[in-house]
Amino acid sequence: MDGLEFGDVTARIERVVTEGVVDIDGTEHKVENNTWIVGDDEEVIVIDPARDAEEILEKVGEREVLAVICTAGLPDHVGAAIEVASRDEAVVALHPKDKPLWRETWSETWPDIDMEDDGIFEVAGVQLDVMETPGVTAGGVSLYCEGLGAVFTGKALQADGPGKLGGEYPALADQLTSIGGRLFTLPLGTRVLAIHGDEVTIGDLEPHFDDWVSGSLTRTSGTDTDGENDGPLTDGTRISGIKLGPGDE
Repeated sequence: MDGLEFGDVTARIERVVTEGVVDIDGTEHKVENNTWIVGDDEEVIVIDPARDAEEILEKVGEREVLAVICTAGLPDHVGAAIEVASRDEAVVALHPKDKPLWRETWSETWPDIDMEDDGIFEVAGVQLDVMETPGVTAGGVSLYCEGLGAVFTGKALQADGPGKLGGEYPALADQLTSIGGRLFTLPLGTRVLAIHGDEVTIGDLEPHFDDWVSGSLTRTSGTDTDGENDGPLTDGTRISGIKLGPGDE
């Protein structure tokens, strides 16, 4: 998916997929991340620049970067944030609860903007509404763009369900509350654009919510995290070495 356009809205959504090879317990794995670019021919906002700032900026081209928004403070959300933002002196936005995670990658800098629930960013005639969706991290957020019929969910919700950290759910009750109380209130046709994996819609995922609440996630959570993995990891946060418990903020 290179771009999406809706009706008379000139803004569009573009995706940059970046890859990195990481060593986990002596085995090399390939990690893929989605970086999302929202804007038009003049200006853009970049969401979750994981790595390879050169590739991301090549996609941006001559357009002005107004802001870099990180849906979490984890390395695969912020790894290229400073370099992407610095080209046009753009601001970097992060929820304040994820600042300790930010410092794991950027030990001598802080984000420019502390995002809060119901905050608003504007670009190319569309609006990105900040929705707090904690669970994977304490300061996880999603960004809903009604004008483009899409929500950028970071790791909160992916094509295969709630996202994990290191193959685990750090605070699953909080994550499911975020999904059910915020994300699943959006129109069923809303595109779910996560940091890993393919695009789905709210309508594709919502029917599974009752199963998740009843325990299906924890019954199967250990089956895909051990042993050989020849394909890309859908949980890129394993590269960070960060282990969060429900009380770690």
